[in-house]
Amino acid sequence: MVARLARGRADMARVMAFRSAAFPRRAGREGDAQDALSAHVVVESDGVLLAYFRVMLFGWGAGLAQGYAARFYDVAPLAGYARPIAEMGRFCVASGGVHPDVLRLAWGAMTRIVDEGQAGLLVGCTSFRGAEWQAHRAGLALLAAEFVGPAEHLPRQRAAEVVDYPALAGPVADRRTSLAALPPLLRTYLGMGGWVSDHAVVDRELDTLHVFTCVEVDRVPPARAASLRAVAG
Repeated sequence: MVARLARGRADMARVMAFRSAAFPRRAGREGDAQDALSAHVVVESDGVLLAYFRVMLFGWGAGLAQGYAARFYDVAPLAGYARPIAEMGRFCVASGGVHPDVLRLAWGAMTRIVDEGQAGLLVGCTSFRGAEWQAHRAGLALLAAEFVGPAEHLPRQRAAEVVDYPALAGPVADRRTSLAALPPLLRTYLGMGGWVSDHAVVDRELDTLHVFTCVEVDRVPPARAASLRAVAG
């Protein structure tokens, strides 16, 4: 099993087919302008694609305006950030369950890209499956209670349809249940000390609800950082 950069047309054709299965669109085809700006990472075993993500690396905060998140969020509050920023997107895994080693390798590859790019922030849009916010009330309540980011860095509203979940989700009924209601990728971000936006965006095309997510690299818990860098090699 190996994590590597995708190269050439054949690799990218496999990537697009893999992404299309993971992110079925109601209209149009998989692929966007950000693909040309990205490094594409695959995890595979014996030629079988098991996981994928893409990364855009911007030299400073103003570069985020070229990223995927900027389609849905006003990222101007981060424009003055002076260090590089890595934007991760389209993270997906093979259907039918994934061995933990697949995720370990994927995050190890991401860690290597972040370290080599000297990124200070890792950002992305993390999706709940299903666009109706009421189905995600428990998870959103937990985000509102514990994980909304610092006011000076929070992206502002830009999308046509948003959910002000701190106002709507209500109190956290049971923390363990609420944590389990979060998407696995989002739990990983939060486990690294990450924070989220103060609103969610409704994406009807992908039938998802997503939140802007940010990890400040220097604030990743030391034990977690050491574990990731050990995998990254």
